[in-house]
Amino acid sequence: MVIASPIPLKEFTYELKPVIHGYAGRTLHIDLETRQINIKPVDQRMIDTFTGGKGFCLWLLWNAIDSKTKWNDPKNELAIAGGPIGGITAYPGSGKCTVVTLSPLTKSIMDSNGGGNFGPYLKFSGFDALEIQGKAEQDVIIVIDGDTGRVTIEDAQLDEVNTHLLSKQLTERFGKTDREKRGITVMSAGRAAEHVPICGLNISYWDTKRQEVRIKQAARGGSGTVLRDKKIKAIVVIYSGLSGDSNGAANMELIRKAGQRINKEIADFDAHQNDMRHFGTPYLVEIMNYYDILPVQNFRYGSDPDAVKINGEVWKSMFDFRGPDGCWYGCSLQCAHGVPHYHLQSGPYKGDVVFVDGPEYESLGALGSNLGIFDPQAMLELCFYCDTYGIDTISAGNSMAFAFECYEKGIINREITGGLELTWGNASAAYELLHQMARGEGFGVTVGQGVRVMKSLFAQKYGADPAMLQDMGMEIKGLEISEYISRESLAQQGGYAMASKGPQHDEAWLIFMDMVHKQLPTFEAKAEALHYFPVWRTWFSLHGLCKLPWNDIIPESNKTAKEPAKVPEHVENYCWLYEGLTGKKTQPEDLMLQSERVYNFQRLFNLRMGFGTRAHDYPPYRLIGPATVEEYENRAELYDKQLREVIGVESDGLSTTEKIRLVRKYRENQYEQLMDAVYKRRGWTNDGVPTLETVQRLGIDFPEVVEMIKGCRG
Repeated sequence: MVIASPIPLKEFTYELKPVIHGYAGRTLHIDLETRQINIKPVDQRMIDTFTGGKGFCLWLLWNAIDSKTKWNDPKNELAIAGGPIGGITAYPGSGKCTVVTLSPLTKSIMDSNGGGNFGPYLKFSGFDALEIQGKAEQDVIIVIDGDTGRVTIEDAQLDEVNTHLLSKQLTERFGKTDREKRGITVMSAGRAAEHVPICGLNISYWDTKRQEVRIKQAARGGSGTVLRDKKIKAIVVIYSGLSGDSNGAANMELIRKAGQRINKEIADFDAHQNDMRHFGTPYLVEIMNYYDILPVQNFRYGSDPDAVKINGEVWKSMFDFRGPDGCWYGCSLQCAHGVPHYHLQSGPYKGDVVFVDGPEYESLGALGSNLGIFDPQAMLELCFYCDTYGIDTISAGNSMAFAFECYEKGIINREITGGLELTWGNASAAYELLHQMARGEGFGVTVGQGVRVMKSLFAQKYGADPAMLQDMGMEIKGLEISEYISRESLAQQGGYAMASKGPQHDEAWLIFMDMVHKQLPTFEAKAEALHYFPVWRTWFSLHGLCKLPWNDIIPESNKTAKEPAKVPEHVENYCWLYEGLTGKKTQPEDLMLQSERVYNFQRLFNLRMGFGTRAHDYPPYRLIGPATVEEYENRAELYDKQLREVIGVESDGLSTTEKIRLVRKYRENQYEQLMDAVYKRRGWTNDGVPTLETVQRLGIDFPEVVEMIKGCRG
């Protein structure tokens, strides 16, 4: 049902201006409590220091809150931005946006990025970033019309909440023709975001070929929960004037040069490299299973013979190839796949026929192998409901897996779960947990609080051993861990545990460099990788770019590259993009400096909020080594060999418990040494705080920052 737009609760008009060299030069601030809408200028210092995207969002949030602000305080912001390069159509993967907020899940600073059209359309509508404060008195939608220069806050009490209905409803309200619908993007979160902190944001775009509203997610850390706490049902951006040079580039030829090179490589190599056009990210299931790093049963094990039932070949046979699969214009990688005509088996929409976006590898790992569920139909059911309810699949899957293992160990029982049998492979129980999160009732709400809360609750209320729960609870900093087992990769353990927002692979993914290719043999080499790659990967979120075109297509030149893991030819492409956009001569070190500033500023922001020190950079032991007898015995040959050859202990005659103790002592010591090396390389103190010299070098030595660092010294 299409509901006509109501009379606006607040209307604001502004002058339309072209984007110049990638910047609109303005940000939009909305206070829902006072219904004030204002435009703020973007000055050159803000550009020079924070670049754009996540950098802008962090700076805006820094100035909006203080160290005492809580996630559900009205002054907490949702800050959303694309980036200066974002929105170009000549280079693949240029449609990302980043959302930054104070997280209801981690209680610290959270950033999450998503594809689709929101970031570019927001910028082309006139704004480099959007910041929303306050709480509305009633459910509202925010509409930013970049065609007419009009922003409205509108009553939304009659609108749907769940994303698959609401996005369609709003797309049809504001667009009648295909052309109009292509110019509409909707950001929303579903019903579960009203009840649990593990909910993210869905970002819609219109798929003309399939006549479907498609969605991508900025899923991590609870930004969807913040959206609904502010009583926002959706943010709509309208922009229909897209062209190849909407970004106002200084030198389009240089941008086209980069685009032509990468697009030729995708055409020539994708089919026999990762074949993203046909498999998307599910191709990873088979690879991770082979290398024993696919999470199975709450990360206890790294492989399962049933993984073949949800691998890339299965999804290739089910995906809809009727049209292009890019989530932004001009993306030739075409990896945003989906499954049509799925008949829902449970919940409020049982029997409905729907289009399911994805599934992506992370969802298959979290909701599939990690729960012992290897049924493609169950994957579609779980992914659809996570999406429409607004639930992050990684946090949902890991939280359920933790509860399933606690059920297996007798820590919780059917009386506590409300009759649910939380046994491995029980897809029906997983469905019901999601539906309970959306209804705000039952044991699902407990699971939806995330692993960190459950650890505390199960220890205090049910008498579980806190040390055991800490070892098996797959979260760091309050954020559930993305779906790779790092036991045999010390570098990846650090990549997860020292990540700014928590253990998310988009900041550092070093398993193959470290474990498979053996390219990081020393602490110094690992520390260098844990400096370079998190900083480099942060750069993409400053500019509204997807990382997949960087390293999921490998050029011929990589065969002779001195540092192939960096894919230097593609780094050169990004230098061309930035130089073509701004007219400034650009080298790789210039891009790294942009990113290093923001990376360190986010660490300092965490420190300001009471986090951001060494104490917060430790992983659960299960990420470091075998935490239980069954984990050790599952790979006893490997661990016994390491005891003999690495630790220097003969394992004959030792009990498994004693072996675990010796392995643990060694591995935890290795991790401590890694932290020392990484902090030194990053220019941080031994407690993980950026030094005064580092912040001065980076130009982020603001008075409050300097005072904070001096306080840490004392």
